[in-house]
Amino acid sequence: METQNHDFKYVMQDVSKVYIGARYTYQEMMDTDGIPFKFKAILSHYILKEVAADTTPENHIFYMRDTDISYMVYKQMKIRFKMSFPMLSPKGEWQYKSEYHTIDEIAGNETWKEQRDAIVVEEFMVNKLQMMMMSL
Repeated sequence: METQNHDFKYVMQDVSKVYIGARYTYQEMMDTDGIPFKFKAILSHYILKEVAADTTPENHIFYMRDTDISYMVYKQMKIRFKMSFPMLSPKGEWQYKSEYHTIDEIAGNETWKEQRDAIVVEEFMVNKLQMMMMSL
């Protein structure tokens, strides 16, 4: 029996936001029932015309340029990414500190791009109002 890593592959919603695990590929998002139809339409209309369907947002964001359509879509929708950074504690132990960041902060930070293998992108948060305001 084949085991799969399902960490960071989830969809949760509250009244105003949708939280999506960043290890989903864009194709898996298209195939997942819990993802809102409008977000799938945005993926299909904008994102999947620019990147391969087997790409994860976790990998995609570190390679975006500010001229990419996907960058502009993420910026317009005010999507925020929950990222965990490795930090050395005062006791000398490695720990992770989680923070939310916008695509502007990520795309503009060369240090994070160089350390992308050490940074864990856990999820991204989509504001439902911003998603509904996007036109196709």
